[in-house]
Amino acid sequence: MGLEVHLEPVFGQLTVEWADMGSALPLRQYLFHIHAPDSLHLGIRVTDFHSNTWEALRSVSQLEDMQDSIGIGGTWSEFIDYLVMSIKSEDAKLVLEGHSTSEGAAAAKLVGQKSKGMPKISIALTKLVGSGATEAIANLSLQLFKEFKGINQSYVEERERCMQLSKVVSAEKERNGSIQSQLEQYSKRPKIQRIGSSDIAGFSNGAQNSPEKQATRDAKSTKVVNRVVPAYRRAKVRGAVLQDTEDEHK
Repeated sequence: MGLEVHLEPVFGQLTVEWADMGSALPLRQYLFHIHAPDSLHLGIRVTDFHSNTWEALRSVSQLEDMQDSIGIGGTWSEFIDYLVMSIKSEDAKLVLEGHSTSEGAAAAKLVGQKSKGMPKISIALTKLVGSGATEAIANLSLQLFKEFKGINQSYVEERERCMQLSKVVSAEKERNGSIQSQLEQYSKRPKIQRIGSSDIAGFSNGAQNSPEKQATRDAKSTKVVNRVVPAYRRAKVRGAVLQDTEDEHK
């Protein structure tokens, strides 16, 4: 059982309040960083980047005890998710206790609740001073920059994809506009009436029965009727019927 596969670095801002409401010390803005330094520990850093830097480091066994004491059922990964969401919730806050003038609060705890009606978590924090505080702030700042860089890179890549998609959409619109223009021009042309086979037959019969064609056929018929039979083919009637000779048939 470990944390590496379940937890990515998480950053956020916390609401801050004094446990002693009568304290007059000013409050600064605090950022938190949840991370897994290794597979067996969960780390939480809280800082105002000034004079107050806090840290909590919990082992897997300590987190299991927290799960039992809080009363959160479910799987191990579900509990870790609940813990992170509780710290990220709007109701999460950093509660400061005691103070020593310029050195700020003497103690602090992180209190979170995923949603109203759900169990609260409370994690005591250890104050870091000197080089420890400086190193914690430096690490948080570096991790925050890496997170920003990753998000910015994702944004750049997404913007490039959007630009490419916009070009494709623009080209498609231009092509569709050209097709639409061609269709409109085609629809404005005079429609040519289609001629069917029956119309062609009727036209052919009409042409054949036209007055010019009829006059031509009548003229040919007249020529055939008035054709003169050759003299040698005529029958000579002089009191006897003549038969054609063999030579005539040849």
